[in-house]
Amino acid sequence: MNVFYNRKGVGDTLLISIKDFPQEEIAVDVRKEAARIYHEPTNETAGYNIFHISKFLEIEGDGPVDMNEDLLGKINRILQECGFDETLEGDFSPKFVVGYVKEKEKHPNADKLSICQVDVGNETLQIVCGAPNVEAGQKVVVAKIGAVMPSGMVIKDAELRGVPSKGMICSARELELPNAPKEKGILVLSDEYEVGQPFSF
Repeated sequence: MNVFYNRKGVGDTLLISIKDFPQEEIAVDVRKEAARIYHEPTNETAGYNIFHISKFLEIEGDGPVDMNEDLLGKINRILQECGFDETLEGDFSPKFVVGYVKEKEKHPNADKLSICQVDVGNETLQIVCGAPNVEAGQKVVVAKIGAVMPSGMVIKDAELRGVPSKGMICSARELELPNAPKEKGILVLSDEYEVGQPFSF
């Protein structure tokens, strides 16, 4: 689940994105101050919009909203007051973490892609990476599924040239770090970073 607010660009509406479906299969159920967006063939929820959100909550800034259990509880109460029965659940674990590239092998169907096995502390993720400088033995920044990049791009499960990829190994430029190098390549961290620790930027 990703939550966004941009008063200047969208208006006073909280946008809650849960799952992607083809646009032509989407339907909307509007009740009071909220709308449920859902996949019509399966009735699965794609997301919610809560209109005039400042009547209910004070949301600071524009862009991705930092979620926590308290805020999620308030959002669920608003949805219930609007007549929706569904209770939203959230994963509040860090989405940008330090990873360790355990293995790297060539992608069988793409010369410039590598298949990496990356330890992120509590699991090992398979990530397809196009950076020319990625190597086994490096500590790197991993954007896990559900992470929202500074550009606004949401990291999702992907399949690149037939190979599943669960996350992204980030460059300094993708993280919009100050003085990021212009040349292509992932950000390689020093040994003082611990595998699995959140990465702040």
